[in-house]
Amino acid sequence: MVSRRELVFGVAASLLFGGTFVAAKAGLDYIPPLLFVALRFDVAAIVLFGYVVLTRSREELLPRSRGDVVGILATGLLALGLTNALLFVGQQDASSAVGAIVFSLNPVLTPVFAALLLADERLSARGATGLLVALLGVALVVDPDPSMLSAGGGKALLFAGAVTGALGSVLVRWSSGTLSSTVRTAWGLPFGAALTHALSWTAGESPAAVAWTPVALAALLYVGVFAGAIAYVAYFGLLDDVGATNANLVFYVVPVVSTVAGWALLNEAISELTVLGFLTVFVGFVILGGESLPRPDWASLPSESPSISTDRLGVGEEATGFESD
Repeated sequence: MVSRRELVFGVAASLLFGGTFVAAKAGLDYIPPLLFVALRFDVAAIVLFGYVVLTRSREELLPRSRGDVVGILATGLLALGLTNALLFVGQQDASSAVGAIVFSLNPVLTPVFAALLLADERLSARGATGLLVALLGVALVVDPDPSMLSAGGGKALLFAGAVTGALGSVLVRWSSGTLSSTVRTAWGLPFGAALTHALSWTAGESPAAVAWTPVALAALLYVGVFAGAIAYVAYFGLLDDVGATNANLVFYVVPVVSTVAGWALLNEAISELTVLGFLTVFVGFVILGGESLPRPDWASLPSESPSISTDRLGVGEEATGFESD
């Protein structure tokens, strides 16, 4: 069974991350992309670091091992920093729906890296089949052509962001640090902010180019606090609980949220090919994730009673149905 904590974290991460693509698309009209990411991390870092300082002891806050340091750097520089830089720059040339669907390759790619780095998250023959089906679905959405390989190919950058996001999440899991996911994320955010500020400066972006309209402020508030600090706590907590492969399945829900929100708030059109592509990706998800999704253990139920023993409702690895370290 899925524990209540895992269910809450999964739903929160799916919904909040889904809104990221819509907020990014709206905010990019007023804020340069790399600077937008950097400001997002500034806001998220202030909020989350303030929270952990107030709620954690000194011993809980300080990194104590090499694994802690590796986990912090993988979180800040790869899973957050580089991934979001690619996502926001690529989002300039794609709708919210297309951006989210291309980025939904994240959970498809995760088992590939997990097979190399995580002994308990191997890709089976069934998983490989799901991987290929989902790749076909993304190809339908992306409608690949040579322009994707050019410097301005937004979809190619979104795909690269999916790759770095998948690799980053696996490296966080591989690091096996002792810090809680919330504290590790709080430490990682300043590194992500520093990286994206450096990329923004290198790209020649200027703070003077920002138009501080109500839409820009609302978009920054959303991606910094809701899809930033809060969503990161949910996602990285889920990552620690159920592993990289299972945690990244939340990104299959993200395109649904982004597509509906983009249509409702930004008047974005939804093409038939986009719908077909998403449905194909979802079929790949069913094939890939079906073997790791929780199932009721009918054999363990007492034959004389249909009720489930209350000791099976506790939170913990035994109650989740997921493998973990």
